[in-house]
Amino acid sequence: MQNPVRGPTLAWGLIAPSLLLTIFILAYPLSTLVFQSVHDISRFGLLRAFNGLDNFRTVFTDPVFAHVVWRTVQWTVCVVGGAVLCAVPIALILQQDFYGRGVARTIVMLPWAVSLTMTAIVWTWSFNGQYGMVNASLAMVGVIQEPINWLADGQLAFWVEVGVGILVSIPFTVTIFLGGLSSVSQDIYEAANIEGASRWQQFRRLTLPLLKPFIHMAIVLNVIYVFNSFPIIWIMTQGGPDNATHILVTWLYQLGFRMGRPGEAAAISLVMLALLLAFTVFYLRLQKRQSAKAAA
Repeated sequence: MQNPVRGPTLAWGLIAPSLLLTIFILAYPLSTLVFQSVHDISRFGLLRAFNGLDNFRTVFTDPVFAHVVWRTVQWTVCVVGGAVLCAVPIALILQQDFYGRGVARTIVMLPWAVSLTMTAIVWTWSFNGQYGMVNASLAMVGVIQEPINWLADGQLAFWVEVGVGILVSIPFTVTIFLGGLSSVSQDIYEAANIEGASRWQQFRRLTLPLLKPFIHMAIVLNVIYVFNSFPIIWIMTQGGPDNATHILVTWLYQLGFRMGRPGEAAAISLVMLALLLAFTVFYLRLQKRQSAKAAA
């Protein structure tokens, strides 16, 4: 007979090394951030004095902060929402059996295989107001008569970056949905066809409900990824012009490494962590409540 004490003890003993390593990896940088956020630190990293919550107070009273937070919300919602909306039909198409499906899947996955930094550099060249291929293509088909300075206007540049963010987020989202679709039995679709259900009815009544767990997974993972996404905005506009495209992660970088204010940058890092934790807890509780309501 198995010893009832030995089972849990053995299990904890087996996972203890990985658990301790994970705790160290998370706890060390987090404790460093907390320490820096309550101290006055020079731009060279020299500790000056304990200043309590002064760094947080400075960040929250900065007029740029509110705009950056709102723009971060816009960036995250639009990129994640756009990626999910685009990925669902693409995944449905790629799930079908047609000639050249392997090539089509490879093409869809290419933006994910390329470095995000290189992708941002290529799109920066493409949207250049003087020699960019976007202006050249639009002029060729007669859509525009003179070049547009896409990245010179703050509002226009931000939505251009949102479009690029959606493009590079689609492959990962499609991969999640393809995994979900491959786990769905084709028997239910055959039964639906026999009952005379249309394609739209099959999608609304069968595919979408069965994809819901994977949609939730894609939303949570993409929010975490997009919320902290740095290269696209920084490489394309560096938060400019006039701070019009900054999100929290790029503003953090500018404060910490360009303006020499590491204490305030650490405070913003903790604010970002709190926002992500709050979103994750809220979203998971919301889905749990909806699942319980559906089960009832």
